Amino acid sequence: MHAAFRICSRAVVATYGRFPVFGELRSSIALIRRGDEHLLQRRADDLGWAFPGGMALFWETDEQTLRREVREETGLPVVACRLLFVYHTRLYLPSRVSVYEAEVDASQALRGSWEGEPHWMRLEPAPQPFFEAQREVLAYAQERQRNDPFPEARKHPPL
Repeated sequence: MHAAFRICSRAVVATYGRFPVFGELRSSIALIRRGDEHLLQRRADDLGWAFPGGMALFWETDEQTLRREVREETGLPVVACRLLFVYHTRLYLPSRVSVYEAEVDASQALRGSWEGEPHWMRLEPAPQPFFEAQREVLAYAQERQRNDPFPEARKHPPL
């Protein structure tokens, strides 16, 4: 099944990257933290490690996309999320990416999908190779973690 995703992913990048008939595509990704680890996915298309998330369906909001993609790729439901920032990239596909901080129901079993396998991992040193289109998000998450190494140690309201 991973081979099918690899083929589909590469075919979409090869064609839509050259002929973006619908223009910039929307996508959402999640920064999900547990202590000093983040939830990452080893992509089945061999493009490296990435934060969970993916492309929006035309009728979805960015948050709906985030919730669907995290559940599909990790098996975990998002229980709270907050938009951090939006960026644009032309690497691989012309995309508008919404980056969310998210909390998941970690009592559920972590499971992979045809898109890859999720793992809780440290961001420093960053696992290699890292998905090139998310490098600036990785740098943001690393800097944020350096500035707030133990967020669970303090009391704060839910997202």
